[in-house]
This record gives sequence, structure tokens and C-alpha cells, in this order.
Amino acid sequence: MYQALPPSRHFNEEHQALRETVRRFVDRELLPHVDAWEEAGEFPRALYGRAAELGLLGLGFPEQFGGTPGTLFHAMAVVDELTRTACGGLLASLFSHTIGAPPIVAGGSSALKARVLPQILSGKKISALAVTEPGGGSDVANLALRAERDGEYYVLNGSKTFITSGMRADYLTVAARTGGPGAAGVSALLVEGDTPGLTRTPLKKMGWWCSDTAQLHFDNCRVPVANLLGQENAAFPLLMLNFNRERLSLAWQAYGFARVCLDEASDWAGARTTFGKRLVGHQVVRHKLVEMATRIEATRALIEDMTHRIECNEAPIAQICMLKNFAAQTMQFCADNAVQLLGGMGFMRGTKSERIYREVKVNMIGGGAEDVLNELAARQLGWA
Repeated sequence: MYQALPPSRHFNEEHQALRETVRRFVDRELLPHVDAWEEAGEFPRALYGRAAELGLLGLGFPEQFGGTPGTLFHAMAVVDELTRTACGGLLASLFSHTIGAPPIVAGGSSALKARVLPQILSGKKISALAVTEPGGGSDVANLALRAERDGEYYVLNGSKTFITSGMRADYLTVAARTGGPGAAGVSALLVEGDTPGLTRTPLKKMGWWCSDTAQLHFDNCRVPVANLLGQENAAFPLLMLNFNRERLSLAWQAYGFARVCLDEASDWAGARTTFGKRLVGHQVVRHKLVEMATRIEATRALIEDMTHRIECNEAPIAQICMLKNFAAQTMQFCADNAVQLLGGMGFMRGTKSERIYREVKVNMIGGGAEDVLNELAARQLGWA
């Protein structure tokens, strides 16, 4: 197994203790079952409650609503251990509240937060974010789902697609157009899963099999005005801040999955014999492993630097975009080389690298597609 550099100065004994708790959780309750969950296309709903008992769902959320104190480095340590499952779909759905709930924290009324957040952070209810639409992906400012004010309700009409946890979410944080065109007309509403007129259709995917993904259709759905998050027509900045954290998390995941690929490839190369010697005895194989390790170390250094800067209340949007793209490219490179080094076994279901190889593209698309993030970075840097 590849031995990375020891944890940096950003990690302390508290981070390490949390890491060990999550490691036991992964070893005992996730790794023995994750292959079966993938084949079944879902994982037990009870897993939310178990993760909540360990304080994982509430990490970084306000304590008054059942949250657990923690910094971004606590969250990074958790993700690093969870990626040992080699199952991005498990992380995506089990932690879909990390993108669905922050707008509730930032923009919900005191009464709404007190009613909803404890249920989410205890694992009793599932939260999801619904922004992407069939007619447009990363172009959030031009979404079309409409919410018209009718007395003490908004009436929603339109569709959302590619929604993680969309099939079984109890609370949907929905971006809707309440005003004119562009970013200035976007609002956010909390839609409850049993709202009349809401229908859901499951979507089949190349990867993330155990994560439910849905297309949602809103047909005259009446949502109380009290469920408005933030001010009407002012949700775009709220959503953008949410995306920055999502992109950072996706970078953490891509780094962890890249390490899993290197671990599996190096273990295989050390045990496999070809042409009279171990696979790792061939110079070309050793060099492939070193190149994988080099990209992983570069990604780790960028991630730790960016996480620290955000902890210091910086908002380096361009650099977050670049990091997310770079980490996804590292994952792609390592997955491709791991499958190649494993040969026929790399093409077989049951190897971690095979599953990660199928999941690479969602990391390169989710949270903002690669080209979109490059353009956003260019604008932030004054080049467009």
C-alpha cells in the first residue's frame, strides 16, 4: 500500500481521533456491504441514523439544531476515511444534506430551522438540493422552474433533474424563478417531499449505483411563503456559496478515490508475477506508480492549502474551481492507470478501481463541469 506523507500541521490529535472513529465505522459497517448495496441500487435508510449517532451528519452544523462542532479539516478527515469504500454513490446520498441543508441554515426562519434541521441532522429525514434542470446544467442563473406568489403560498411549476437523493428526500431545497431573467430573479424554497403535485422519476447511471438520482416534476405545487430561504429574488449568492463548499468536498473525494486506485494497483503489482518476476519489478510499472503518486501528492498539497484558506475566511473562487478540476483529473489519471495495471481484473466488477473508473466522470461534471469551471476561473482572474 502506498504510504503518503504524514498528516500536515493542519491536523491535530482531535482530527486523528475522529479519523479512527470513522475508520472503524467504515471497516465494520460499510466495507462488508458496499458491493451488495451497489448491486441493489440502494443502501439501507437506517444508515443515516447510524452516521448521525457518530456525529458525522451534523459535523459543522449549529449545535442548537443537533450539529457537531468541527472545522473543514474535521470534514476532510471524515471524507478521506469514507473514500476507502471506493463508492462515490454512498457518499453522495448519505451526505446529500451537506448541499441541501446549508441554505436552510443560512436563509431559513428560526421556526423553519428549529422544525427541520434537527430531523435532518439526526438522520430521521433526508435533505437534497434541487437546482439542475433538464434544459440547463451549470447555468444556474437561467433556470426556468417558476414559483408564482399566490397569497401565503408560492405555486411551483417546472422540472429538476440529476437530483441526488431525489427519490427519497423528505426536504428539497429548490431553486426557482420568482422574478425576471438572470441571477436577480432566483429564489430558494424548501419543498417538503409529500407536497401534492410533486412527482419523481428514478434515473439510471453509469456509476453511483447505490445513490438514488431522480428527475422531479412540480405541477402546481403549493409551498408556504414561510418556506422561503433568504429574501425573494436574492438566492443566487446563497447558492453560489453552497457550490464553493460542494466543489471543495468533491476535490476531497477525488483525492481519496485516487489514493484507493494507487493502493489497489500497488498491492496488485507487488503480488502479481509476470515473465518471471513481480509486476512491480518492471521499470515501466514502477514509473506508472510513481507518476500516480506524484499527482496525488500535488493534489493533497493544493487541497490542504485551499482548505486552510477557506478556514481563514478567504473566498478564492478561481482557485476553488481550479482545485476541483485538478483533483478530478488526478482521479481520472489514477483510475485509468490502475485499471490498466490490473489488466483483466481491472475490468471485473468487484475491484475498487473498476468502480472508481466508472465514477470518474461524475466528479468531473458534478458541482460544475470542467469547462464551465475553467471559464468561471478565467472571469475571476480578469481574463474574460
